[in-house]
Amino acid sequence: MDMVLQIPLRFKEQVEDLARELFYCVLESPERQELLLDAIEVSFFKISEALECGLCESKWNQFKIQLKTLQPILHLDAKAAYDNDPAAKSLKEVYLAYPGFYAITMYRISHILWQLDIPVLPRMISEYAHGVTGADIHPGAEIGNSFFIDHATGVVIGETSIIHDNVILYQGVTLGGITVEKALKGIKRHPTILDHVTIYANATILGGDVIIGEHSTIGANVWITKSIPKNSIVTYKSDIKISNK
Repeated sequence: MDMVLQIPLRFKEQVEDLARELFYCVLESPERQELLLDAIEVSFFKISEALECGLCESKWNQFKIQLKTLQPILHLDAKAAYDNDPAAKSLKEVYLAYPGFYAITMYRISHILWQLDIPVLPRMISEYAHGVTGADIHPGAEIGNSFFIDHATGVVIGETSIIHDNVILYQGVTLGGITVEKALKGIKRHPTILDHVTIYANATILGGDVIIGEHSTIGANVWITKSIPKNSIVTYKSDIKISNK
């Protein structure tokens, strides 16, 4: 393992600038998107060279093609936020002011890079979004359409999580592994969430074999390490007692 990494000065800031440009790029019209991608290409290859990503013209072209498919997918994510949050006044508000939407957008960009087998860069983009939004979404996770994270803060979605369509997560939800061991590399360690599941604040769901069935509701603060049948409601019974002084 190299002890001297030779990281260029302010390199993380360069990647953060790239991530911000990609966010606006995916929301643009096709004509404007093409112009922005032309402008982004130079910095993209410069960063790739510093990371020794092995980014070639072929992968750059694949990245551009897939990036251009994101807009309708992101529209479904924004609509899910608008439809499920009574505080949302417009889709524009979701696009510009919802940290959950920003985190999902950055995840979808970094996931394309992950699928193209480009090392390090997708993790740097997702970690930038983590710092901005408080939501830690690994680029290797698989997430379906119409995904809504309310408030974003404290959400953790592990590398091998699978989330199907129309899933809602609230702040503090963890989709994690039961144990963390290097020997588990490449093994599914994180849960699968099927369609139309809502998971409320601070729920923790652990384990690669765990499946949360369709149309289930997982209440706040629950701890789950086994599969839940479809159409279930899972709640945590608090022992808090209130009495007169």
